[in-house]
Amino acid sequence: MIQPQHVAIIMDGNGRWGIKKKKSRNYGHKRGLVAVGNIINAAIKKKIKYITLFIFSTENWKRPIKEVNYLFNLLESYIDKEIDNLLKKNIKIKVIGNIKPFPKILKLKIKKLEKLTSRNKNIQINMALNYGSREEIINTFKILKNKNIKINEKNFEKFLYTKDIPDPDILIRTGNTKRISNFLTWQLIYTEIFFLKKMWPDFTKNDFFKIINKFKKINRNFGGLNVRGG
Repeated sequence: MIQPQHVAIIMDGNGRWGIKKKKSRNYGHKRGLVAVGNIINAAIKKKIKYITLFIFSTENWKRPIKEVNYLFNLLESYIDKEIDNLLKKNIKIKVIGNIKPFPKILKLKIKKLEKLTSRNKNIQINMALNYGSREEIINTFKILKNKNIKINEKNFEKFLYTKDIPDPDILIRTGNTKRISNFLTWQLIYTEIFFLKKMWPDFTKNDFFKIINKFKKINRNFGGLNVRGG
């Protein structure tokens, strides 16, 4: 059985979960952080080396400004509250995406968090912030062109946000939606995808463990043939 190294997650359904509970979308976003903590602990237990969380996409700017500001405040609060815990658990944080448009204080806290955790080895959490796969690919082509570097697969991957990070073995999307939503398009070509009906706040450690166990039973050929001719 193959041990997955990298699990990517589209944490969908927070807002709908909040409404379903007769509260607010923001309440759902807040409760979603509880699931984040639980799944990070579950990933550590399963010795997963990389988790990539789709936190804020390039399309999320289209949401109401109050919700966007709430998400920024929630992220800032999470950093303030969890930084000691992240250091204690030897967790490395890396941002993928373009955070230049973010509020100044939030940017400073994100960069500080990356720096403080940069030497940690237990697990790497990739926070996809203002991330869009199309933007990532276009920017990479621009870099190669400006540097006059030959365009090939090897050189291309050197300038992606995910440089030095293995492609995801698993993609999990909650929220009963079956699409990848401009997330890691280049990196997902041979990723095993698991779509779940559950909203993200309801996603549990047991759900995560079941997916890991299902993955281990998959015969992965990457376009080739296995010994049984599959």
